Amino acid sequence: MEDIILIGGGGHCKSVIDVIEEENRFNIAGVVEKKHCSEGKILNYDVIGSDEDLDYLVKKIKYAIISVGQIYTVELRIKLFEQAKKTGFILPCIVSPRAYVSKYATIGEGTVIAHDVLINANVEIGKNCIINSKALIEHDSKVKDNCHISTGALINGGVMVGENSFVGSGAITKQNISIRENSFIKAGSVVK
Repeated sequence: MEDIILIGGGGHCKSVIDVIEEENRFNIAGVVEKKHCSEGKILNYDVIGSDEDLDYLVKKIKYAIISVGQIYTVELRIKLFEQAKKTGFILPCIVSPRAYVSKYATIGEGTVIAHDVLINANVEIGKNCIINSKALIEHDSKVKDNCHISTGALINGGVMVGENSFVGSGAITKQNISIRENSFIKAGSVVK
């Protein structure tokens, strides 16, 4: 099993840890946190350094995943993703074994598919996305780079979600619509 480091140690990191443990494809070597938080443990895993240590860590560990959430802004996730790529890390797609991803769907690098997600046929998910627990993304939809589809959100068929967008928990989209990039859809919204 290959080692992987998690970049970001907040609440979303705990969900990512759970998915990686269930997937059983990577061994979590530790968590990288902000400099002032660069000691301690997150669940059972040591904080092994800060963002400043990525150049050193990539010499020992070739895989990383961004484990910072995206509620208020996507900027930190994008910055960390680009920094990890520039440093030389490989950012794999992480998929819960409890998720269903159609063999006709494509998932971009660095994307995390959480527990009980359903991704149907001919769906395209971009890079550095979070598809959170129990989200449904229906056929022929496209979720562009750096998006967060929250818990229980329903993206109906033929929807295009623009880059850097956040779709809140329990939100529902009408089919065949486009959501502009940098959109923030509140929890429980119906998007027509």
